[in-house]
Amino acid sequence: MKEFVGVHCSDEQPGIATLLLSRPPTNALTRQVYRELTTAATEIAGRDDITAVILFGGHEIFSAGDDVPALRTLNAQEGAVAAEVARGAVAAVAAIPKPTVAAVTGYALGAGLTLALAADWRISGDNAKVGATEILAGLAPGPDATARLARAIGLSQAKDLVFSGRFVGAEQARALGLLDELTAPDGVYDAAVAWARRFRDYPPRVLAAAKAAFAG
Repeated sequence: MKEFVGVHCSDEQPGIATLLLSRPPTNALTRQVYRELTTAATEIAGRDDITAVILFGGHEIFSAGDDVPALRTLNAQEGAVAAEVARGAVAAVAAIPKPTVAAVTGYALGAGLTLALAADWRISGDNAKVGATEILAGLAPGPDATARLARAIGLSQAKDLVFSGRFVGAEQARALGLLDELTAPDGVYDAAVAWARRFRDYPPRVLAAAKAAFAG
């Protein structure tokens, strides 16, 4: 049974699933959250009734990243396991064979930004802030996270964000390529639904093949 991650579908929006993070107040990511993300992504991947996916952290905040206090309690071996669990969860979300949009509200920081970058498209409120902020907690992002960031915005810009840990406003984030679409803060989820709705009449196998073509 999943405690912090849910898959929600509705008759009002057939074919669209919301992959919802719910670990208030900041949706901080732990080993349990990552494992639940992997399970949810695997479930969505195998469901023929789902055509497109919205990755959502609720109307307040997408995710502030890893739960740093929890990480500090781990020994080296446990930390290595936790890093692999996190990497696998982000990879599972990225591998969902359906168009996926991250609906970013509030903040997407550190591992939260990495998770958002696993989606095919990112929509945020025009007041959102994002950043590769791990260094501010005395940590470094993993190689998979930095590779995903560099693919999105280029190597030099990725290094600047990682080395500085600075927060980036929504307009600059869109200019860099971290975000694809901006809207009013209270319209983020509706904009994500509109994006996802465009794919409901496409054959799922064709969409899966189209997405897989980018993996090569």
